[in-house]
Amino acid sequence: MLRAGFQAVRDEQGVPVGFPDDVLAEAMAVADGPQPPPTPDGSTRRDATQLPFVTIDPAGSTDLDQAVFVERRGTGYRVHYAIADVASFVRPGGALDLETHRRGVTLYSPDLRTSLHPPLLSEGVASLLPDVVRPAVLWRIDLDSAGQQVEVDVERAIVRSTAKLSYGQVQRAIDGGTADDALVCLRDVGLLRQAREVERGGIDVRVPDQEIEDDGPGYRLAMRAPHPVESWNAQISLLTGMCAARLMLDAGVGIVRTMPPPAPEDYERLRRTAAGLDIDWPHDVTYAELVRDLDPRTPAHAAFLNLVTILLRSAGYTQVLRPVGDDEPTVLRHAAVASAYAHVTAPIRRLVDRYGTECCLAVAAGTPVPQWVLDGLPALPEEMKLADQRARALDRACVDLVESVLLEAHVGEDYQAVVVDERKDYDVVQLHWPAVRAHIRGGGLGLGRRVTLRLVSADPARRTVEFAPA
Repeated sequence: MLRAGFQAVRDEQGVPVGFPDDVLAEAMAVADGPQPPPTPDGSTRRDATQLPFVTIDPAGSTDLDQAVFVERRGTGYRVHYAIADVASFVRPGGALDLETHRRGVTLYSPDLRTSLHPPLLSEGVASLLPDVVRPAVLWRIDLDSAGQQVEVDVERAIVRSTAKLSYGQVQRAIDGGTADDALVCLRDVGLLRQAREVERGGIDVRVPDQEIEDDGPGYRLAMRAPHPVESWNAQISLLTGMCAARLMLDAGVGIVRTMPPPAPEDYERLRRTAAGLDIDWPHDVTYAELVRDLDPRTPAHAAFLNLVTILLRSAGYTQVLRPVGDDEPTVLRHAAVASAYAHVTAPIRRLVDRYGTECCLAVAAGTPVPQWVLDGLPALPEEMKLADQRARALDRACVDLVESVLLEAHVGEDYQAVVVDERKDYDVVQLHWPAVRAHIRGGGLGLGRRVTLRLVSADPARRTVEFAPA
């Protein structure tokens, strides 16, 4: 029932089924051609195969965008960050290029991944799989002893990952004292960058994910708290994105990820919720500082951390049209990062990263930005907005389906919940168990209050569940 339901959701959302023949033919021609493929501008790649890169991703991932190697450099560190060189596989204006513009992002359903690129590229010759030579865009970022950037460079290279690691593997190795020095350096840099993030006023979005997990015979809902290494690894990506944004802003060309600052009333709503959840939030402590001391495995803390969505709204992309100094205007900053920021580290799964990366390569090399990039930049913000909307709608609809199926046989039962948001006509509640989020019509329950709810209906056909105060 659920698999048929997931497909019905994809049909409703217009999720593509397979790739057109001309797209597959173009991808196959590139995959069957010389490896690594020639660079788009005919330049020579640096040979970086001697660096012991590893990839760190969820277990089972095969579309590997990033490989990392961190080493000590005097009293500081050097971050080597290899990103899949997708532009070397995609001909501007070709069938594959046009298809990626139609898709925008890789879409994830519980039973299926709908890739931005054909799998023979995204999970094959473009993916940074272990023990094979791959083309990459190589970032080299030098940090001082406090984790502050002192130098950055980016160029095309060939790399060879030495291992495909999962977050769980790396976390166990670090916790157990068996991690090699490169992984220890990754942790140390991650912690330093988290400290610099606090100083900037950045927000750590360690939000427990409402996930659909395949448990063999079926699916279940769970709230999964991230491993610490996921945050450390994310800091490397954030660091790279901040460096990329700075390159593009200085040059006056490119595209950055932007988000307006939260309104004061948003923080006031969060303070009221914290009080309702018995979370102590002193007035001299910022939100960014508070959330770092919360444990996502604690139900009250998890409910509060989920409210980061109140602050992180209206994110989008903005084209860079002219050089900008160190004091970036607010419209070119990302409020959660508390800095200018760009997406450049996931080109296999996100269209915009290919464009930002090409801008950075040109700026670093002192060469003109390719014309196909300049031609495509103006339309990218709207293309990515539509792609992100579809991704969110797909995810929400799949979760709604699983919620209604799991609860269908429990109508009339009572559940404990916390009110995590309030809107004009309804409240949003988070059940303690199972990991269900629901709307209570009428509202007025009180933000942050613990409430007992009765399940009134659960309809898989409409993918709806309805609760009312018990």
